[in-house]
Amino acid sequence: MNFYVLTLFPEMIENGLSHSVIGRAIKDGIISLKAINIRDFSLSKQKHVDDYPYGGGCGMVMQPQPIYDAYKSLGVSSETRVVYMTPQGKPFNQKIAEELAGEKSLVILCGHYEGVDERIIEEIVTDEISMGDFVLTGGELAAMAVIDAVARLKPGVLGKEDSFKDESFNDDTLEYPQYTRPPMFMNREVPEVLLSGHHGNVDKWRRQQSLIRTYNKRPDLYKKLELTKKEKAFMQEYINATSTQN
Repeated sequence: MNFYVLTLFPEMIENGLSHSVIGRAIKDGIISLKAINIRDFSLSKQKHVDDYPYGGGCGMVMQPQPIYDAYKSLGVSSETRVVYMTPQGKPFNQKIAEELAGEKSLVILCGHYEGVDERIIEEIVTDEISMGDFVLTGGELAAMAVIDAVARLKPGVLGKEDSFKDESFNDDTLEYPQYTRPPMFMNREVPEVLLSGHHGNVDKWRRQQSLIRTYNKRPDLYKKLELTKKEKAFMQEYINATSTQN
């Protein structure tokens, strides 16, 4: 998969994604990453890429021309999706990551200042994505998060193809607790079922723990789950027990 990032700080993107799993995937040629400096396409001698907003107001707005020319330099198909990172966008989640992972190429536009000229959004942007209800100084950190979440879903990136199947949000549940050696730490033991070697019991325990965690930490997700009769009975028993304790 090919990732193209339109940014004022290409070194931030390249340095931030050159390590660990994503860095190895780039070196191995499983994915490609190219950060394009929008400032290189400015027509002014001073390489300005921003100007005062029409109608007045504080701050500066990124001009459409340098962004558009940077985009055209990629030579990508008009079918290629262009994601603009903005607080006004659709909240990013695992389902969106899985959808974007199905693309051959992805262009991500990072805004700065008060944002970008609305006409560039109308002309090239296909998706507006937000990382949450907060404002960053630029879109680079958000873009790196999207690339990391999407790239790790591509075959070969994580090494083991099943590595992400049991993770949080894969089926709208949070991931079960994880343990490793030693079996005893600070007077806390690893649950006995995980030491039993009985894979069926382990799978059952993990599913139950996922449901409990989702119920406690993300009730909004829990309400959307479609549980089996046995799962409903288990959770009702758990809820009754905890309510009695409280």
